[in-house]
Formats: sequence, structure tokens, C-alpha cells
Amino acid sequence: MTGPIAFGRRVRRAAWRLARNARAAVMLEMAFAIPFLILVGFGGLEIANLTLAHTRVSQLGLNTADNAARIAAGSNLTQPQIREVDINEVFAGAARQVEGMGFENNGRIILSSLQRNNDGGQTIKWQRCFGNLDVASAYGVEGTGATGTDFPGMGPAGREVTAAAGTAIMFVEVTYEYQPLLFGAWLGPQTIRSTAAFNIREARDLTGVKPPGDPATCD
Repeated sequence: MTGPIAFGRRVRRAAWRLARNARAAVMLEMAFAIPFLILVGFGGLEIANLTLAHTRVSQLGLNTADNAARIAAGSNLTQPQIREVDINEVFAGAARQVEGMGFENNGRIILSSLQRNNDGGQTIKWQRCFGNLDVASAYGVEGTGATGTDFPGMGPAGREVTAAAGTAIMFVEVTYEYQPLLFGAWLGPQTIRSTAAFNIREARDLTGVKPPGDPATCD
């Protein structure tokens, strides 16, 4: 018997044998399941990488502020100074901490010295930056609050950090544009931000950053 009827019978017999074959059923199930498992697996990997990036950025801010607060270059005969070369060394250490993240091209560290001005208010005495991401400080640029008492300090509104007389706070803002592994379109743009602040460990010259070294300006 030939023709469409015979062909239909052969197809039905093949389908029946396939339905009764356990190995074939497993292969079909795996064919449907594997793409889903791959999607879930790589999605979990992306989420884990994003979480790790948040942790590394947070630790970067804390360590940078802490290291800047420990700078004390000078002799026992003069008040310790903070120099451009010291700040550059702090940033060099920060760069080592975030190796593999592409931070220099996709992130920025803003280091500010928050101090008292001559009127008893708060001022950003100096500010230095590392990283090529075009982002400015959320709380002010160098020279903000140089006079008067209108500048409340640095930090979220109502919870600003302020410096006491005769000392300074190293305030760090970190911004990083997350670089996804595979699911960038699914996650969408992810900007990670973190702040940290440490009071300087010992008295230092608060008149500004001294040479030698090339200033890591925020331009």
C-alpha cells in the first residue's frame, strides 16, 4: 500500500514506538530543559557577579578613606603635610584593589577634605579624583563653603558629616558603571555608588595639598 494513507500509518507507528521508548522521552525532556537550565545558571552567575561588584565598590570606598586619613608626611619638627604624591599613592592602591573590573575607564573615586572654614562653617578644602567616568561630587566641589555657614557638610540631607575644628574628614564618593558578563540587556544599566568617611588619624597641616607630585584633579 502506497500513498498518503501508508505514509500516515508509518508516521503513527514511529510516533508510537518513540512514545514507548524511555530513552527517547528523556532526550526530548532534556532538549526542552537544557536551554532553561542554561538561562537560569548564567543568570545566577550574573547576579552573583553584580553582588560581588557592590561589595568591592563598598570596600574600595572604605579603604580609600581610611588610607587617606592615615597620611602624615613630615618630620617631628613640623606639622605633617599631605602631598600630591601621597594622594597618588592612595589612588594607586585603590587601582590595585579593583583590578579586573575595568574601574579606571568605568568608575571614579572622589576624595574630599572636609574641614572648618574661618567662619566656623564647613568647607571642602580640596578635592582629588581617580578614574575617567565623567561624574561630579554629589555634595560639592573644591572650595564649596569657603566662607559662611550655609554649607551643611557632606552626605545625605539631614545626615551630613561635619568636621570639628582643627581636624579634617576624608570623605570618599565612589561611582562605578557595572560591566555585565552576559545579561547586560536583561539587567539594564547598573550604576553602583558608595560613600565613606574617616577622620584624620593625627593632626596635620590643613592649609592644602603640597608638592611634590602631579595633582589628580577632578577636571
